[in-house]
Amino acid sequence: MLINLVPDFLAVLADPDREAAWQRYFDAHRAVLTAYWRNYVLEPESPAAREVVRTALAADRSDLHALLSTVDIVRTVEETLTRAEDTLQVDRPTDCYLMVGMGGANAGELVVGGRGVAFICLEHFTGRANPETYGLGLTPDLIPLWVAHEMAHTVRYTSATSRSDLRRLVSDAAGYYDYWETGRRATLRELLVNEGLAVRAAEAVAPGFRLSDYFGYTRRQYHRLRELEAFLTRAVEPDLDRSALGLRLRYLSGGMSPAARLVQGKVVPERSGYYLGHRMTEALVRQHGIAAALRAPAEDVQAADEAARGVA
Repeated sequence: MLINLVPDFLAVLADPDREAAWQRYFDAHRAVLTAYWRNYVLEPESPAAREVVRTALAADRSDLHALLSTVDIVRTVEETLTRAEDTLQVDRPTDCYLMVGMGGANAGELVVGGRGVAFICLEHFTGRANPETYGLGLTPDLIPLWVAHEMAHTVRYTSATSRSDLRRLVSDAAGYYDYWETGRRATLRELLVNEGLAVRAAEAVAPGFRLSDYFGYTRRQYHRLRELEAFLTRAVEPDLDRSALGLRLRYLSGGMSPAARLVQGKVVPERSGYYLGHRMTEALVRQHGIAAALRAPAEDVQAADEAARGVA
């Protein structure tokens, strides 16, 4: 189900008292927006959050208005959701929020009250980098790719037939997905598999892009990861069955310092885990298809990968 919060946000910007209008907007969508803030921005009730809101409300949004006047975003997302539901065999109620974010993630996943949520933050897809909104300047034609990516996560976390460890962790948390807590408790293998499968889901649902686009890399970054593949595969091996938030941040988060990404004397590229997870999931997806692979435990992914490589 598509839920479009963009008109509500624009109404906030048009209000003479933007901060009061923002509070009404936040309260109207509190459950999802609180989860978005806590997972991708910061604690929404903190003093720092007020400054984030003030900056967001004062930012130049001419690029967003231009995007909305030239691209039928709603139709694009609705068509992608239809393809994703069919390709990924979505079997639980799932929402896709179209919204204006706080300049954090361009897209992401949540589970709130047991219901999967994918979200797309349009400030990042205007085709023009915007330092006031922290917009990345991604082109709007990439939106279907990210809708599919995030929908894949919701399948792995909530499907009735998912045997993933992340589904268990979400269930243990009363149907709530917490990026930080799952980062502490899930193994690095599960986290890499999770992102690798989402990349492959995006390839299946929204074909035709450069492979680097599916990872969120520049072409230069992608080629560098290909060059480092053998080293990265060896370097990550001792940590695959460990659980630690630092491992998630090292391999799957942007913005980490070089020191935090130092492994065996080399600084690994940012978000290199997306590439590693993609390679790890190739065999299982080829054998069983993306819908079944999304629901498989990481142990099955490992077994298929080792069989394909001839590991005894």
